[in-house]
Amino acid sequence: MEGIIKIALIGAGMFGGEVHLRTYADLQRFGIAGQLARLGLDKYSRDFAAVKFKLVAVATRSEASAKRSAENFSRITRHGSSRRSEAKAEPRPYFGETPWLDILRDMPDLDVLAMATPDHLHTQPILAALAKGVHIITEKPMCLDIAEADQIIELAQKKNRVVAVDMHKRYDPDHLRIREDIRKRIGEPLYGTCYLEEPLEVSTSTFKWVEQSDPFSYVGPHWVDLIYHYYKSKPVSLTAVGQKKRLVRDGINAYDAVQVRVDFANGMSINFHNNWITPPDFEGPVNQGHEIVGADGKVESDQQYRGFRWWNKGGGSRTSNNHFTRDVKRPDGSPAYVGYGVDSLIAGLVAICRMKFLKESRNAVAEIYPTAEEARITVAIVHAARLVRDLNFKYLSEGKGAPVTARFGNDGITIVDPYCASEGKVFQRIYKRAI
Repeated sequence: MEGIIKIALIGAGMFGGEVHLRTYADLQRFGIAGQLARLGLDKYSRDFAAVKFKLVAVATRSEASAKRSAENFSRITRHGSSRRSEAKAEPRPYFGETPWLDILRDMPDLDVLAMATPDHLHTQPILAALAKGVHIITEKPMCLDIAEADQIIELAQKKNRVVAVDMHKRYDPDHLRIREDIRKRIGEPLYGTCYLEEPLEVSTSTFKWVEQSDPFSYVGPHWVDLIYHYYKSKPVSLTAVGQKKRLVRDGINAYDAVQVRVDFANGMSINFHNNWITPPDFEGPVNQGHEIVGADGKVESDQQYRGFRWWNKGGGSRTSNNHFTRDVKRPDGSPAYVGYGVDSLIAGLVAICRMKFLKESRNAVAEIYPTAEEARITVAIVHAARLVRDLNFKYLSEGKGAPVTARFGNDGITIVDPYCASEGKVFQRIYKRAI
C-alpha cells in the first residue's frame, strides 16, 4: 500500500542529531521494509514497502543549529542517490523556546513528533502534539514526574495515539537472549546490579542542563525499563543516595553519581549505579553492563567490553559497541545505518504505520514497542529516587545517615522519612494513584 509518514524532530543534539536524524534519512531514501526482519516484524514488509517517510521539520533552540541540522540531513539523503527527488528534500528548520508550537501550527497533517530534547523538556511538546492528534516517539525518560506521565497516558488514550519511548536496551541482541532464554534458566531472580557510567565530557561540556538532571534520571531509565521488560514485576520500595565531589570543582552543582536500590514485587532487589564523570582516558564510549543472580544460576552481561579491543600508537587501548549503531556500506558507497539503537525507533514507527494504514487499534499494536504505560513504571522510580536521594544527601551531610526510603503500592508513592517523626510526617504521600 502507498502512503506517507511525515515526521518532525525536536532536538538535534548528541542523540537527535545522530541516531534520529540518520534513521529518518535512511527511511526517507529507502523506506522501512529493509529494517523489519531485525525486529521479527518482516510480515509487514510487503504491507509497508511502498510507504514513504519524510522528515518535514527539525527544531532546535538556536537558528544556526536548526539550519545546520536540516542541511546535514539533506546531505545524508543525497549521498549516493540522484534518482529520488523526495530523498533530496530538506526539512524545514525551526528554532526558539517552543518551536513545536510553530510546527504543529504549520503542519496540520503531521504524523509523528520525535522528541530528543533534554530530559526535563519532554512533557510540554508531547502533550501539545497529542492534543493535535500527532503520534509521539520520545527519548527516555518519557518525563520526570509521575503526574505528568499520567497526563500523557490519559491524553494518548483519549486521542488514540502512540507514545513510543526509545528504550533501545530492549533490542540489544544479548538482552533479547537473556529475556527469551537465559532468565528462564537461572530461576527466580534474587538480586542484581545494573551500571551505566558516562564520560565526564557529557556533564561538563556536551550537556548544559546537568543541574536539572542527574546520572540516574539520565541513563538509569534504560536499565529500569530492561529489568521491568524481563520480569514485568512492579516496584514496591527503593532507597537512593548520591554524591557531589567532582563536578562541583568545575562550578557545576550536580550529582557526580547516584546509586538506587529498587525492591520488586517478585522479591528481587536490583542496584542501579550511574555516573557521568568517567575520565576521558577510559577505553570505551561508556562503561555499562548488568548481572542477575537467580535461584538456579546467574547471568552476566558486559555491554562495554564484548571481546572487541584494539590499540595503536598515540591512541591507547580502545573498545567500541558495534551492536548499538554501525555503518553498512552499500554498493553506491553510502552507509546504511543499522543496530539496536535504530531498532527501537523502527518499532514505534511500525506501530504507527499499522494504525494509520492497516487501521489496527492502539491496543493491538502495543505489544511491539515500549509504551507510555510501561514507561510510567520507570518514571515513578525516577521521580521517587530523586526525592529520596536529595533527602538522604542532606542527612548524610549532617551526619545523620541515609534513612529515607520510598514505598510503592495501590495507594500511590509514599516517602518514608523517620526524621520527620516530631512533625508527624514520617509518611508523606507524594502521589495517590496506584503504581
